[in-house]
Amino acid sequence: MGETVTVPHRSAFLALRRYVKPAVQEERCDLCGVTLAREHRHLFEIANRKIVCACDPCALRFADVIGGRFKLIPRDVRALPGFRMEDAQWDDLALPINLVFLFHDSMAGKLAALYPGPAGATESLLRLGAWPTLVEQNPALAGIAPDVEALLVNRVGAARRYFIAPIDVCFELVGLIRLHWRGLSGGNEVWREIEEFFARLQARAKPEEVERA
Repeated sequence: MGETVTVPHRSAFLALRRYVKPAVQEERCDLCGVTLAREHRHLFEIANRKIVCACDPCALRFADVIGGRFKLIPRDVRALPGFRMEDAQWDDLALPINLVFLFHDSMAGKLAALYPGPAGATESLLRLGAWPTLVEQNPALAGIAPDVEALLVNRVGAARRYFIAPIDVCFELVGLIRLHWRGLSGGNEVWREIEEFFARLQARAKPEEVERA
């Protein structure tokens, strides 16, 4: 069981513009209204998990802010090629899809696990008791920035891919799945899009050495 987390239109679908046909309407900074470049910064509105588009001057105002309404989302994706996660630890999450992203929700004061589906992102209500063990096994997880970075897990089929990814990238995946999902099982197109999404992510990721506990 889980509760549906509404993914805002801007966070889920406008982020997909780099992968779909160019939109006619130009994007503007949500804070000052200036026209944005195709590649621009994002802020995370903590209270409602909303991705906000921002120009560089507006975005950089929040670079070192502690607390407050917005946080600047980082750009780097870090691959975790040596990540340790046992099948039993994964099974404990009891997710209906083999994709999930986990991040520290500072507003709720807890670790949140969201998985994408045709209706958006759904939050698991299960206790995430395995997290401390995962951090012990993979010390890189201790450095995840609250709210704006997540552990993104892909265990679809034979895939075993793990990344520390910006939160907007995670919601981008949510939007991609909403856009391409067909029928009960999703259809071939959505699984092809998911595979291509992670191939792009792997290509831009910086490998991070995973220390052994």
